[in-house]
Amino acid sequence: MQHTPALAAKPDMGYPEILNVEEFAAGVRAIAESHNADPVSARATLLAYFRLVNQQGRQKAHDILNADGSGMGCARRISWLQDQILLQAYDYATRYVFASGATSLCITAVGGYGRATLAPGSDIDLLFLLPGKQTEWSQKVVEFILYILWDMGQKVGHATRTVDECIKLSKSDMTIRTAILETRYICGSTVLEQELLTRFDNELVKTTGPEFVAAKLAERDERHQRSGNTRYLVEPNVKEGKGGIRDLHTLFWITKYFYRVRDTADLVRLGVLSKAEYRTFEKAEDFLWAVRCHMHFNTGKAEDRLSFDLQREVAEALGYQSRPGLSAVERFMKHYFLIAKNTGDLTRILCAALEDQQAKAQPGLTNVLSRFANRRRKIAGAADFVEDKGRLDVASAEVFRRDPVNLIRLFHVADLNGLEFHPDALKNVTRSLHLIDDALRTDEEANRLFLAILTSRRDPSLMLRRMNESGVLGRFIPEFGKIVSMMQFSMYHHYTVDEHLIRAVGILSSIEKGQETDSHPLIDGLIKTIEDREALYVAVLLHDIAKGRPEDHSVAGAKVARKLCPRFGMTPKQTEMVAWLIDEHLTMSMVAQTRDLNDWKTISDFAGRVQSLERLKMLLILTVVDIRAVGPGVWNGWKGQLLRILYYETELLLAGGFSEATRTERVQNARDKLSEALADWPEAERNTYVRMHYAPYLLSVPLEDQVRHTAFIREADRENKALATMVRTDSFHAITEITVFAPDHPRLLAVIAGACAAAGANIVNAQIFTTASGRALDTIHVSRQFKNDDDELRRAGTITKMIEDVLSGKRRLPDVIATRTKGKKKDKTFVITPSVTISNMLSNRFTVIEIECLDRPGLLSDITSMLADLSLDIASARITTFGEKVIDTFYVTDLTGEKITTENRQALIAARLKAIMPDEEEAGKTRVAPGVVTPLAPKGVLVKKPAANP
Repeated sequence: MQHTPALAAKPDMGYPEILNVEEFAAGVRAIAESHNADPVSARATLLAYFRLVNQQGRQKAHDILNADGSGMGCARRISWLQDQILLQAYDYATRYVFASGATSLCITAVGGYGRATLAPGSDIDLLFLLPGKQTEWSQKVVEFILYILWDMGQKVGHATRTVDECIKLSKSDMTIRTAILETRYICGSTVLEQELLTRFDNELVKTTGPEFVAAKLAERDERHQRSGNTRYLVEPNVKEGKGGIRDLHTLFWITKYFYRVRDTADLVRLGVLSKAEYRTFEKAEDFLWAVRCHMHFNTGKAEDRLSFDLQREVAEALGYQSRPGLSAVERFMKHYFLIAKNTGDLTRILCAALEDQQAKAQPGLTNVLSRFANRRRKIAGAADFVEDKGRLDVASAEVFRRDPVNLIRLFHVADLNGLEFHPDALKNVTRSLHLIDDALRTDEEANRLFLAILTSRRDPSLMLRRMNESGVLGRFIPEFGKIVSMMQFSMYHHYTVDEHLIRAVGILSSIEKGQETDSHPLIDGLIKTIEDREALYVAVLLHDIAKGRPEDHSVAGAKVARKLCPRFGMTPKQTEMVAWLIDEHLTMSMVAQTRDLNDWKTISDFAGRVQSLERLKMLLILTVVDIRAVGPGVWNGWKGQLLRILYYETELLLAGGFSEATRTERVQNARDKLSEALADWPEAERNTYVRMHYAPYLLSVPLEDQVRHTAFIREADRENKALATMVRTDSFHAITEITVFAPDHPRLLAVIAGACAAAGANIVNAQIFTTASGRALDTIHVSRQFKNDDDELRRAGTITKMIEDVLSGKRRLPDVIATRTKGKKKDKTFVITPSVTISNMLSNRFTVIEIECLDRPGLLSDITSMLADLSLDIASARITTFGEKVIDTFYVTDLTGEKITTENRQALIAARLKAIMPDEEEAGKTRVAPGVVTPLAPKGVLVKKPAANP
C-alpha cells in the first residue's frame, strides 16, 4: 500500500509575516539533499534549522502582538507556525528517512492546539491516527517526529491509535472524548481523519449531547471550586480560574457537541446567541489570549497565574495608562474582571438555551438534568414569576418590559421563596438591563424592594451577588457600578472592591444569625442590641463605594451615602448614621492597630470622634466585617483582642467611668489582685515579685499572664539565669507567644526583632516591659504557622534558639539577617513612597513618629537601632504590616523625658529614618504634622516600655 505523503496537505500561506512557507520547505529540502547519502546524519542540521525557524517565528508573533494587541491573532500565528514545523518534519521523515514504507498515517492536533490556538508555553497535543495495527514504519515515523519536537524543547502530549480505538476509548473517557471533539487535520492521510470525524459524530455526538453537557458543567464547577469559586481573586488564573480561558473552552465544547456545529459563530444563526453576545465572546477570547500570551512571553514558560509582578508588566505591554484614582495596572485588572464577568453572562445565556433543548430529554440522565424535572407552578403574590422545574423563572418574555420594577422584584421573590434562578430568567435580565434608567432608580417600590433584599434575614449576600453578576446592581446603583471589577494593587486585598463589599454583607448576616459566636464573642452579643440594623447593612454595603477616586474614599463615600440613603427611603437620622460610619470606617481599625491603647489620650481622642455608645457598637461591627472580608488569613484573634480592648476602654469613658485621675487606684487594684493570685507564695517573696512590676504592665497585661510571667521570673532567678525564654501557643488568637527575660539594654528591641526576622518569624505583637530590677520582660507574638501544637512548639524552639544565640553573642545579627536575605531578588512589584510623620498632638506625654514604607527583612531592627542612635527613648510602639506595606508607630521622648519640639531636630530624625527605609522611589515624603495621621487598616504590633519610675 502506497503511503500518503505529507504534502497531501495543501500548502498554507496563512501568515507569511512570520514564516515564508516556500522558503521553509526549500530549506528542509536543501538539508536533505546535502546529506543525500545518509539522511539520518542530517538530523542535527534539521533540528537546528527547526529551532531557528521556531524562535524567529515566535519572536515575530510577539512583535505583532505588541503592535496590534490581538491575543487570538498571536495564538493562531503560533499554532500555524507549529503546523508548518510538523508538516515539514513529517514530510522529511516519510520522503527522505523512511521513504520505503508501505502504509499511511494521519497527524491531527487535539486539545487547545486542535482549536488552532497556542500560547507560547502551551503543550503540543497530537493524535497520530493509524489505519490498523501499528507497523514498524509508522512507529519509526512517529518517534522521529516526537524526538524532533522534544529536542526542540517543546512539551508534547501525544497518542497513537486507530479509529476504532479512538471511538472505544471516547465512549468511556470524557477527557478523550473532548480531545477528539477538537480534532484538527494537520497532514498525512485525509481518509483517516474523515473516518474518525464521521464515526465520532454518528456513534457518540448524535446521541449523547445531554450526557456530555452535564459532564462538562460538573467538571467546570469542580474546577471553580478548586480555584476559590470566585472570579474576583486579585491574582487570578487566566486559564483555569472562573471566567478564564477554560470557561470559554467549556462553552466551545458544549456548543460544538450539543448543537453539532464547527464554529461558535454558528450559534448566532441558530438563535442561541445574539450578534452582540457573539461579539462579546470574541472580545473576551481575544483579550484573555492577549493576556496569556504576554504572560508566557514575559516569563518564558507556561505561567497562567496573573501574579502582581506580571500584572504590571502585562498592563504596560497592553498600553494601559494611569488615571486619577486608578493606576494603569488597576485599570487593566478592572478590564480583566469585567471580561471574566462577561464570560459568566455568556455561560448563563448558553445554559438557558441548552435547558430549552434538554426539556425533552429523558429524566434522570444526570443529577444536573434530574433537578429540572418538576412542573412549572405559580408563586403566591408574584403573578409575573413562576417556579419552573425547581427554580424561579419569568411568567412571560414581556415581564420586565411591562414593569421594569420586576428587575428588582425578581431577586426579592427568589429571596422570599428560597429559590435559585432559572438560567432563562437571568438571560432575560441580562438582555433587559437597558430598562434600568433614572425612573427605575428613583422608583419608591424598587428601592423598598432593594432595601428588603439587602437587609434580608436569609442570605442577602447570595442575592446581591446574583444581582451583581447579572449587571442589575451596578445599573441600579451607578456608584456601585463604578467599583464593579475594580481591584486594588496590593498584597493586602484579596478580592475586587465589589466582591469585598458583598462578602462583608454576607459576614454581617452570619454574625447576626449567631453563626460566628466562637470567632466574635463580643459583637455576637452587641449586634442584638443595635437599634438600626438597616443603617448598619447599608453602611457595610457602601463603605468602599468611592474607591478609585482622587478624593479620600471615606470622605467621598460619605457624600455618596447622603445621596443614596434618601433614595432608599431612609430617614435623615439613618442617613447621617450611614454617612458617619462610612466616613469613620477605618478609624477604629487604625486606632486599635497603630496607637498605644494604654495612652489615655488615645482613648480620649477616639471617644471624642465616636461620641455615643450606639455609634461605637456599629463602628466596631463594621470594622470587624470589613477586615474579615478582605480575604482569608487577614483576620485573626489578636486583631479581635485589640478591638475589644479599644471598645471596652472607650465604652467606660463614654459612660463616664474612665479618667486619668483613677490611674493610681487602678494600678493598686491590679497589684492587689496579683498578690491575691500568688497567695500560696511566701509573703516576703510574694511582695518582692509583686512590686517589681510597673504601672503600664499591671494595667495592660491580663492577670492570668501576670501570674505566669511572675512564676517564670522567679524560676529564672532561682536558677540564676541571666537569659531565659518561655513559649506558649495560642490557637484562638492564631499566634505563638515567646517570652524573653534578659538584662535591659537600649537596643534590646532591635536585637529581638532582628533575631525574629532572621528566624523567619513574622511578629504580630510584642510587649516589652522593664522590671524594677532593671531587667526586660519581653513577650513576642509571632504568626502561627502550624495547626498542630507539637509542630508549632518545635518551630518556636528554633526561634527562641536564634534569639538566645544573638542575645548571648554566639551569632552576629547582621550575619544571620544577611544569610536569610542572600540570593533574594529585590521586589520591584510594589512601589510605596517612604513616609515619615512626626506629631506632638497624638499623646500628652510623647512625640509620635509614624513610618510608612515597603516591608523588608530586618527593617524593624534597623529602625529601632536608628532611634537609639538618635538618643530617643521608645516608650511604646506599634509595628504594623498589611501586605507589602509596613507602618511603624513609635511613642518617644528625648533622654530627659521631654517631647521633641524643635523643627530642626524633627527634620534630622525624619532624614535619618528615611536613609534606612527601602528606596523604591527616589523622592519619599517627609511630613511634620501637628494632627492625626490618615487612618489606615493594617495588622498591628504593640511594644510597651514603661517610664523609669514605678
